[in-house]
Amino acid sequence: MVLSLILIATLLVITVVYLQHPMFGKLPIGDRLEKIKSSPNYKDGAFKNVSNTPELPEGVSMWDALSKYLFGKKNDSKPQREVPSIKTDLLSLDPNQNILIWFGHSSYFVQIDGMTILVDPVFSGSASPLPFGTKSFKGTDIYTAEELPDIDLLFISHDHYDHLDYETIKKLEPKVGKVICGLGVGAHFEHWGYDNNNIIEGDWYEKVGLSNNFNVHFTPARHFSGRGFTRNKSLWVSFVLQTPTKQIYIGGDSGYDSHFKEIGEKFGDFDLVILENGQYDEYWPNIHLLPNEILQTAKDLNAKRILPVHSSKFVLGNHPWYEPLELITQNNEKENLNIITPLIGELVDLNNANQAFSTWWRK
Repeated sequence: MVLSLILIATLLVITVVYLQHPMFGKLPIGDRLEKIKSSPNYKDGAFKNVSNTPELPEGVSMWDALSKYLFGKKNDSKPQREVPSIKTDLLSLDPNQNILIWFGHSSYFVQIDGMTILVDPVFSGSASPLPFGTKSFKGTDIYTAEELPDIDLLFISHDHYDHLDYETIKKLEPKVGKVICGLGVGAHFEHWGYDNNNIIEGDWYEKVGLSNNFNVHFTPARHFSGRGFTRNKSLWVSFVLQTPTKQIYIGGDSGYDSHFKEIGEKFGDFDLVILENGQYDEYWPNIHLLPNEILQTAKDLNAKRILPVHSSKFVLGNHPWYEPLELITQNNEKENLNIITPLIGELVDLNNANQAFSTWWRK
């Protein structure tokens, strides 16, 4: 009994000390917290989704979901070979090109109408706060923060580790002009040394006008937030980016709901929608899009072109690593929507809707 108590006490001390690491960020306080309290989406001390969103379906316990993830049979959860990619020199891009480069999972770089944009960058090789946690697939970490040009706009959809990576964010700080994120997420950035004057936080359906005729609309998502043991103290968002020549939807993470149709009706056609497609499971159907929902989501958003992301880099779900891209391709045979499937690092021409891409995961 004494040894057990000593062990438990030791583990508690280690946990408390480890949670002091700056990567866990900070909860909102002061003026930032007061602004959060005035949000119509903040109730009873936490942000809420538009619709009731239980994390697990009825009859499924947290232990059921956790045991399936940890101990369930996983076929082809990781690629047996190195994931193919293309190394593009980001520092030598033609500034007049309108292009997108995907880095795997939900990280991508956009250069459009003279502005450089980075979304949810994770270059540390990990999607976990634990040293032995979720590691990236071999071949998917061919880019580093040092190889990026100066970034005018850094978009962060929410504060989960596979979207907000402490190591990457710290390295990017000298290169970033403005950070654009949901309410409360700015507390992490300020804690990590970013100038609060360069952090723009927004609530759902707020609009921010930027230079060069760029507009950003903060729009809803159906998800959750949190980096430690507390949840939903900062807001998860999607974005509508309006440039002089394009309208792009930056989806972040979201389960299916009525907000997609509402965004499509409010903003009209999108030249490109970027939607999560991966890390789904029947045990958490409300917070990630399921394979049979993503094409309907694209139609709800009036998408001219669809880029599926949130796959091909980390194991965070229970499906084969290639399944998200394979299923969306198969399901689209009936719909015939314009889905693009670039390799990591491959240039996507935002002005060429007819650009063709390979089914590279089949190789």
